[in-house]
Amino acid sequence: MRVWLRLLDALDRHGKVAMATVVGTLGSVPREAGARVVVLPDGSFFGTIGGGTLEWRVIAELRRALAGAAAPGHELRQIALGPELGQCCGGRVDLVLETFDRSARDSIVPLAEAEAAGQFRTRAVLDGDRPLHRAIAADADVAIGGAVRAGVAIEEGFGDDRRALYLFGAGHVGRALVLALAPLPFSVVWVDPRPDAFPSHVPANCRCVQSDDPAALLADASEGSFVLVMTHSHALDLAIVHAAIAARRFAYVGLIGSATKRARFVRQLKDAGVSAEAIGTLVSPIGLPAIRSKLPAAIAASVASDLLIRDEAARASVASETGPRRFEFVRAPGRR
Repeated sequence: MRVWLRLLDALDRHGKVAMATVVGTLGSVPREAGARVVVLPDGSFFGTIGGGTLEWRVIAELRRALAGAAAPGHELRQIALGPELGQCCGGRVDLVLETFDRSARDSIVPLAEAEAAGQFRTRAVLDGDRPLHRAIAADADVAIGGAVRAGVAIEEGFGDDRRALYLFGAGHVGRALVLALAPLPFSVVWVDPRPDAFPSHVPANCRCVQSDDPAALLADASEGSFVLVMTHSHALDLAIVHAAIAARRFAYVGLIGSATKRARFVRQLKDAGVSAEAIGTLVSPIGLPAIRSKLPAAIAASVASDLLIRDEAARASVASETGPRRFEFVRAPGRR
């Protein structure tokens, strides 16, 4: 979620804006640290800290703050979801509630510019109830989209952290899949050699590429990208799959089709000299096997679910290898 660009726009249009950010969790909670909701004076909001009673009450409180004459600032809250809200999650949530007015614009502009440029991390000190000063911190190692708190210091990661997905084929299933992936953490490069294959409008996370040599585009794909092949031509499918699995640097290579199609491709790849180990990485058929419908939308839902599962597993594997930074959970001050 783009935060600072939208906050800046809200300030310019409304003069005030408020935000709640999850900066710590313990036990079972609706959302992870880094989740946030932004509330505008007109009552509209974007983002979510998990819905339910917690979010409803936080949004109501931020609306009241925006309607009043209180000075901009922040407050740290620790909320026990069961005893305080009657939610059955049972965990605890640390929230930072913030209100901004136009006096904050100069401090938000650098954050909005950094967000427009890509990913960045910040560090701030929870000092009294004054407005937070977030300084861009190159040495912070919090995950993009996340937040961690150690005592009175918080670190946050901003910017899109989307998995690159190269989707080859703009047929019925490809079109349905692009729509299914629109709200999910993927950056889709949608490729087809046919000049009129793409619809006139596509989701914001999708870029259309018309190419007479689709397989060649994989040379520029980043390591860990997902590759999904469903073109109108089996010969083209084979060329793309061959290039993808031979590269040995993609986290997922999937091919639409039946077990019979997979067997044919396996035989042809072996004949082309591709190793059995590389061929074994090919996922085909694709999607969740429990969903058997062949409706394009159902296939898309199945494949999107499977891609999300694989993406989360890949991220967890990377996190365990790199040894994520651990912060002690510190009890927040009581409510004022």
